[in-house]
Amino acid sequence: WNPKMKPYIFGDRNNIHIIDLAQTVPMLSRALQVVSDTVARGGRVLFVGTKRQASELIADSAKRSAQYYVNSRWLGGMMTNWKTISNSIQRLRKLDEILSSEQSGYSKKERLNLERERAKLDRTLGGIKDMGGTPDLMFIIDTNKEKIAIDEAKRLGIPVVAIIDSNCDPDLIDYPIPGNDDASRAIALYCDLIARAAIDGIARQQNSSDQEAAAPLGHENSLALAFEA
Repeated sequence: WNPKMKPYIFGDRNNIHIIDLAQTVPMLSRALQVVSDTVARGGRVLFVGTKRQASELIADSAKRSAQYYVNSRWLGGMMTNWKTISNSIQRLRKLDEILSSEQSGYSKKERLNLERERAKLDRTLGGIKDMGGTPDLMFIIDTNKEKIAIDEAKRLGIPVVAIIDSNCDPDLIDYPIPGNDDASRAIALYCDLIARAAIDGIARQQNSSDQEAAAPLGHENSLALAFEA
């Protein structure tokens, strides 16, 4: 475990650390507000989680909230070398175009090779294909596994919301949320709440005046329900 997490730990049971929910709730509420505010201003949120139990949940929640995701493998330079990544995205778009046409003039073997190339590119870049530039905020599951993503965000000044488990360094994260980053049910809960905050931001952007867009987000009830579940 990381000693820096001591203030966020309630105690331990059978050598398993118990996160102090009294601290998690206000920190989670603050993070959700940041997500909603970012999207309400027209910003983009990138969901990042490449570990097995997070991968599908990250993709589903990002798609549901019209945001972006990396859930397979973080390529070094994905944010800091956006120009090169953009070239690969252009190639992916070109392959989509070629393979969607029946009259492409390619042999079966050539089409198969193109399909394999597209599948490989889509696995790593499909979730950011339509992002159009670096994100305004990143949401990360497992800060130890996604260290490269966090380093790149820091270099570019992109704020990070992340779940911090007992073995994480909270100092690396702008908006830390103390919690379990291993259990699928916990990951599903956090992904769902972040997605709902982004959807709330979209609604504020579309439907509200400037004054209403600045109004605080009422997450207290959904948080209470979430922790009772």
